[in-house]
Amino acid sequence: MAERVWNAANPDLIPAVFGSYDAHLNLIQKKFRVVIVNRGSTVKITGAEPDVDKALEAFELLMQNAGKGDPLSEQTVRYVVSMVADDAAAELRTLSADAVAVTVSGKPIRPRTVGQKQYLDAIGSNTIVLGIGPAGTGKTYLAVAMAVKALRAHEIDRIILTRPAVEAGEKLGFLPGDLQDKVDPYLRPLYDALFEMLGSETVERDLEKNIIEIAPLAYMRGRTLDRAFIILDEAQNTTSEQIKMFLTRLGEGSKMVITGDITQIDLPEPGRSGLIEAMRVLRAVDDIVIHQFSEKDVVRHKLVQDIISAYANYEQKKSHERKKNRNGEAKGLH
Repeated sequence: MAERVWNAANPDLIPAVFGSYDAHLNLIQKKFRVVIVNRGSTVKITGAEPDVDKALEAFELLMQNAGKGDPLSEQTVRYVVSMVADDAAAELRTLSADAVAVTVSGKPIRPRTVGQKQYLDAIGSNTIVLGIGPAGTGKTYLAVAMAVKALRAHEIDRIILTRPAVEAGEKLGFLPGDLQDKVDPYLRPLYDALFEMLGSETVERDLEKNIIEIAPLAYMRGRTLDRAFIILDEAQNTTSEQIKMFLTRLGEGSKMVITGDITQIDLPEPGRSGLIEAMRVLRAVDDIVIHQFSEKDVVRHKLVQDIISAYANYEQKKSHERKKNRNGEAKGLH
């Protein structure tokens, strides 16, 4: 048995790391099979030597997180603990305390995972970035945050947000209102992110002045977009022709971020997704980066991560069964 004693520089942060009713503490103890006891500013960790060292490292990282002023969620604790368990703690230390942007309520927007940090770095240093990954990884939200940051710094003159209006089981024709009313539900996540970062009054004013434009992808045809930060969301639902049309709208002084989840394609022929083709075609092009998130980057409820993993395993089994059946049929022909 090994024992480590750690003295906290700011003991007021210890309750945040332990969590409500010691929920976070129990998670750390269970993961590393250790016992953690707190007395004032002192934390004592007991267990097998390698486990104690890892538990201490996780505790220190979580204390740093708490010191940034952000509430520690269960998802954050699970992420830090899993990264330490996988010997990836050094990567976690690269997460900056600097905020990308600040919401109207004063909440700082920072990368919460290593994958998110790499994504933000890619957007900062490249003209076009494809952000590919499951729901809840912050693909769109962080892209909007970077757009707001660029607008505030006068690096661009306008923000353009667009999505393909492809139905996920619903029919546009049955929705009430004019064309704008019909497509607004598809653009709602983009409005929500902007409202949170800029406030509804600022967004409405900037929409009137065309500083911000939110429109279906079809509205991009025939345009050249200079000094703009352009985000194409839900790009898995574009055709090859649409995504090529979008990419060729790029003008001087502009940036593009294309986001999508290739496991959630709503096209009649999923194999014709323009995003999947673009990932193949653009992979070796300079100044274009394809960033792929994993389920570890999911920053929503823990169950979202579990659901994504469960579906991935299910699809893998189905694919394996199909392959087995094809092989069986091929043998039967000989």
